[in-house]
Amino acid sequence: MANQFFPYLMCSEASLLSVLFRCDDFWVIRKSPGMSFHADSDELGVMQSLALSYPQQRFFPVHRLDKMTSGLLVVACHAKAAAQFGVLFERHEVEKRYLALSNRKPKKKQGTIKGGMKPSRRGQWMLTKNAENFAVTQFFSSSFQGFRVFLLRPLTGKTHQIRVALKSLGAPIFGDVRYGGDRADRGYLHAYALQFDWQGEAKRFIDLPFEGECFSAELVDFISAQFDESLLTWPSSKSL
Repeated sequence: MANQFFPYLMCSEASLLSVLFRCDDFWVIRKSPGMSFHADSDELGVMQSLALSYPQQRFFPVHRLDKMTSGLLVVACHAKAAAQFGVLFERHEVEKRYLALSNRKPKKKQGTIKGGMKPSRRGQWMLTKNAENFAVTQFFSSSFQGFRVFLLRPLTGKTHQIRVALKSLGAPIFGDVRYGGDRADRGYLHAYALQFDWQGEAKRFIDLPFEGECFSAELVDFISAQFDESLLTWPSSKSL
């Protein structure tokens, strides 16, 4: 699969949960920051909200986002589609991109972060030097008005993978207090793009961020110009 994204669908209306694309097999939705994937205390999660809003449609989760993370999610509409997505994710055939902001200087500006993941204290995870529960994250970054802006490509889908990776660089995500980030109006991690082949057709989705005081129009323009994937060369993932 080519490592290039093109705008397939964009939506700018703010809501906790927005449907961006739908077909018989799957829907693509946008999750707002602060919304849990599953029910959290008295608050509805993504799957519960979808079930209540569209009671005649069944939904099957195929991946998830952390509560603080905004952006793109795919949900399957039947069991066969869910199984197909399971194969795509297992084979690493779903290309994902995330955007993150940090107000700290990273140890390096681009590269690969890899290592084992294991549970730590207070619901945290930590990066280890062994191969158990191995996680790989590639990234580019650039400076913008006192922030370090990251474009991230996770090659695996481990819990808190990107959050742990940026902490290991000395640049925790702005607003991600759990992993040492400074307090902010939100955790600045956004699921920005998805690409996969479905029934022989390439599907590409981009969702530019807008929720949060620091995701300004100027920053969005900077992201679009700075992280043009036709000009970026990602390291090979064949060894994964």
